[in-house]
Amino acid sequence: VRFTGVGVNVIRIPIKTKNMALESRVTQEEIKKEPEKPIDREKTCPLLLRVFTTNSGRHHRPDEFARGNVPSSELQIYTWMDATLKELTGLVKEVYPEARKKGTHFSFAIVFPDPRAKAYRLKDIGSTVSGRKGADDSMTLQSQRFQIGDYLDIAITPPNRAPPLGTRMRPF
Repeated sequence: VRFTGVGVNVIRIPIKTKNMALESRVTQEEIKKEPEKPIDREKTCPLLLRVFTTNSGRHHRPDEFARGNVPSSELQIYTWMDATLKELTGLVKEVYPEARKKGTHFSFAIVFPDPRAKAYRLKDIGSTVSGRKGADDSMTLQSQRFQIGDYLDIAITPPNRAPPLGTRMRPF
C-alpha cells in the first residue's frame, strides 16, 4: 500500500510477523538525488531559453516581467534541459567578453509565473565563478524544475566587486 504526501512518500509493506509493519520514507532531497534520465541531444529537439542578464550583480525585479513586458537585455539560447550552469556560463561569456575575466560571478535564477499571485517570481538556483570550479557547476535546468516557458535571469558581478548580499541575508 502506498501513501503519498507533500515531500514524503510512505510505503507500507506488510510483514508476516507479530504486529509489525515496515515503513520506508523517501524525502524530497532523496528524490532530487536520483539520477536524471540522460537526454540524447542528437535525437531531442532543443528548447528556446530566454535569458536576461544584468551587470549590476543583482537580479531583475519580478515586476519587470509583468504584463507581457521583459527586460531589454535578452539572450536567446537554444539548449536542452540537461544544460549545466557551467555550460550556460560559457555561452554567456561568448556574448559578453567582459564577463570572461577570471573571478566574474554569475548568479542564476529561474523566473516563472505564479498563477495564484498573477505575477512572476524568481527562484535562485545557483551560481558559478569564471575560472573556478564550484559546487553548482554541474547543476542542470532539469534538476531545478525548470519548465519550458520559464525565463532564466543571470546577475553578473565583475571580479573587482564582491557579489551583493543575498535578499535573505541582512547586513547587520
